[in-house]
Amino acid sequence: MKKIGVIANLQKAHARSGMRHLLELARQWDLTVTTTPEVAVLADPPLVATLSQDWETIEALVVLGGDGTLLQAVRELDGRDKPILGVNLGSLGFLTSVTEGELPKAIESIARNTATVSERTMLSGTILRESPEVIHCRALNDIVIRSTGGRVITLGMSVGGREVSHFVGDGLIVATPTGSTGYALSAGGPIVMPEAAILLVALMCPHTLSTRPLVVPDTSEIVIRLDKSSDEVLLLADGQRGEPLLPGDRVVVTRSPRGIRFLHVPGYDYFSVLRQKLHWRGTALA
Repeated sequence: MKKIGVIANLQKAHARSGMRHLLELARQWDLTVTTTPEVAVLADPPLVATLSQDWETIEALVVLGGDGTLLQAVRELDGRDKPILGVNLGSLGFLTSVTEGELPKAIESIARNTATVSERTMLSGTILRESPEVIHCRALNDIVIRSTGGRVITLGMSVGGREVSHFVGDGLIVATPTGSTGYALSAGGPIVMPEAAILLVALMCPHTLSTRPLVVPDTSEIVIRLDKSSDEVLLLADGQRGEPLLPGDRVVVTRSPRGIRFLHVPGYDYFSVLRQKLHWRGTALA
């Protein structure tokens, strides 16, 4: 690979010094860089900034920041088939797998084409209502339906055309395997390996203790109906885009035909990430 794009969250600590380091590494490996104007001025000499529509010309996208920055980068690509390498400058970083100290190794793996690739599922969501208006969204982590005012809402759900049940609670999460370590995990959902061909449904604070997360094949069509609410209800795609829902609206969630590819440095191990981020220690056997 010889052409990379760069997106950075310059509000993160050490982001500016990290960006200068990345740009210097790119120069050493003779990589052409496409980036945003605020990042371009950090180069020495400054780069000529290009606009986001030029992401079409890159071969990979390097993201410096936290998981939120990486989710922003996925939206920026808007379905373009460009692999992403995430460099973690945040506090947790399940999606951004490269540490700041691994940056030289990461850029070398891009330049030498030795980076490993992880294919990730994305979600496609559609809001259907009686009016002609149809709203679409895509998400890497999750599509969430929740109340904004603290009152419970009533939702109906079907999977593959079969009625599941009605649920009363604060909301509902449909997550990909990648998103299983995000909002769904906080709602009591399981951790799912990224390669698993499933979708995860988790209820938020359900009013019945018997309600548990549901795992379905990723070929399923999940339809959620907003039956009743006393407060405003929003649909959120990766926590970023809020679309108001009205009683009677149906939200159709399926696996998107277009996924996303993540790049990792050679030797990357998903279980090592879990051990580190979740502080799994266990008890050593004598």
